[in-house]
Amino acid sequence: MSENTFPSMPVTPLSTEDYQRKLTARDKTIDVLKRRIVREARHNHSTPFAILEQNVGLEKVVARKTLELENERHELEKALIELRFAQTQLLQAQKMESIGQLAAGIAHEINTPTQYVSDNVGFVKNATVSLLNLLDAALTLADTARVKLADDPAVAEFDATLKRSKMDFLRRQIPGALDESLEGLGHIAKIVSAMKEFSHPSQGEKERVDIRDVINTTVTVARNEWKYIAELETHFEDNLQPLPCLRDMIGQAILNLVVNAAHAIADTIQEGVKEKGLITVSAAQLGESMVIRVTDDGSGIPAAIRDRIFDPFFTTKAVGKGTGQGLAIVYSTVVDKHGGQIRCESEVGVGTTFILQLPLQCQTEE
Repeated sequence: MSENTFPSMPVTPLSTEDYQRKLTARDKTIDVLKRRIVREARHNHSTPFAILEQNVGLEKVVARKTLELENERHELEKALIELRFAQTQLLQAQKMESIGQLAAGIAHEINTPTQYVSDNVGFVKNATVSLLNLLDAALTLADTARVKLADDPAVAEFDATLKRSKMDFLRRQIPGALDESLEGLGHIAKIVSAMKEFSHPSQGEKERVDIRDVINTTVTVARNEWKYIAELETHFEDNLQPLPCLRDMIGQAILNLVVNAAHAIADTIQEGVKEKGLITVSAAQLGESMVIRVTDDGSGIPAAIRDRIFDPFFTTKAVGKGTGQGLAIVYSTVVDKHGGQIRCESEVGVGTTFILQLPLQCQTEE
């Protein structure tokens, strides 16, 4: 290493607090320049014309500096918003990774007992068929015994026990109860599997996925958000090509849109007027793109704010009800991470459709 060569020092990225301090410093500079004009006017004993000329010169300097500082302020505010949003995305990614690890453990803990309970219920269902066949044979035998052994106490006891057991009712209800139990256990397994698959991190690498699986998994995870206020339908075009994407991020984007749709419908629910709404999620191919639509028949988005809905931290919800990050994350996922497009079609009082258009070819494949 020559004597004039120095090792490069690592550059520490500015934090949110650093940007905030810079903004405060710019404001103080403007105040100092303004106070300087007032001070010069009070203590300068030059002629009125010279004072006027000096003040005009200072005002020009202040005006120029103010414009420069305002431009810097806007740039810093923009950088501050971008930094906060980047921090939000990082926290979201870390949260998803943590959820994925937690879900994997929960899936293991729940799947094992669910599996053997399901197996046992299936066994009982099959055994019930044999037991009911045996019961039918026993009832036939009892009919014969009544003719030949009418006064036998054993026959009378059998008839009394049969009456108390309400066998006709049990014969009708037991098969249905076992079927419902198996269906419920299957639903538990489906939810756990969906949670595990949804939360699995993509490690920043795109993979080709069946978008139908992603959508079905996502609506299962979001079921608690919409099941009480809306019906949800999915429509898929035949022979969809695999979509190259960051699976977890696309799942999160669709989840945000479905949850927003449920909230929009919730605002329109009126007892006796509108009991439930409708959410539709569809996927189709358009040339070299995959088009995903999420439609609701909720309250709609006013035209006055439609251009701002993808801005970070913009929200019309009450304090504590929304952070304004959901649609911004959707936009970042579709446009920045996947090179796609997103647009919104909405009519107040009718509903909203979000349209995601994602390329079917990765940039590295072109």
